[in-house]
Amino acid sequence: MHTCSAPGKIILFGEHAVVFGKPALAMAVDLRIQSSARVSDQYSVNGRPMRAKHHAYISAAMDEAWNGPPLSITTRSGLPSSSGLGSSAAVTVATVGAILAEKGEFEYESVARKSFEVEYAVQRRASPTDTSTSTHGHGVLVSPDKEDGFLWRIEKGSKSWNVHHCDVKRLTFVAGYTGVHASTASLVEKVRNYVTSDSDGRKTIDRIGEIVMEGRDALVAADRPKLGMLMRENQELLRELGVGHPSIDNLIEACKDKCYGEKLTGAGGGGSIVALTDDPEAVCGAISAAGGRPMVITVGGRGVVLEQ
Repeated sequence: MHTCSAPGKIILFGEHAVVFGKPALAMAVDLRIQSSARVSDQYSVNGRPMRAKHHAYISAAMDEAWNGPPLSITTRSGLPSSSGLGSSAAVTVATVGAILAEKGEFEYESVARKSFEVEYAVQRRASPTDTSTSTHGHGVLVSPDKEDGFLWRIEKGSKSWNVHHCDVKRLTFVAGYTGVHASTASLVEKVRNYVTSDSDGRKTIDRIGEIVMEGRDALVAADRPKLGMLMRENQELLRELGVGHPSIDNLIEACKDKCYGEKLTGAGGGGSIVALTDDPEAVCGAISAAGGRPMVITVGGRGVVLEQ
């Protein structure tokens, strides 16, 4: 049996736009999912028969990374599902890592590539941002251009993404989970329809791409006011793309006077916000009072780990 764990993530800037070839900036968080793989007499997940409908990412990981006898997969999660904190990427990366280790083929770039293929197969339209961040850890800049800190390049059809290491400064974030679940695939498709049919949508995507690169420079400088300003602008643009939600707006309104900036993270339609602050206790209280679930998070930690 082999066991891997992988982190969730927050996207600081660039969700949805990255699907259209724009850059994105993401960071690993200290919330993880663990997955173990062992040869068995039947395919199962946590003691129950594996079903593609109920175990989409794990089933797709089998198709992508395994060609041997049946496997039993066991998972343990420290991440709320459908929260915008990268639970699907984390379970995918941890499972792919465990499967490759079971074959004696564990290697970081291979984990990242195969995990992207798994998410793409399930979501039908995805970028490697989440899976590469969960694999590499730290901070990750995904960009159409090759820059300093290059890790690997991933291609799909006519699209390509260059994945880079990005240093992460000591910053305090609070994630606020709304408890509202939304389908990533349907939200990605909703944005795609808007962007391909409306020039305003394309302009919105272009501006988000610019914000990402401005945000990278602000992150390197640990310029909290600039980061907060860009987070709020990015949030307004995401709302224009139609991926906002009243539950998101409610949490943002509750804590905005205690933060440098706040925005949704992930696909939207619910899920979580992430807030940059120097007063996490006050932000947690505001989020709780507004009906959300707060989590103080540490960013920039390790990626996928093959555990003993």
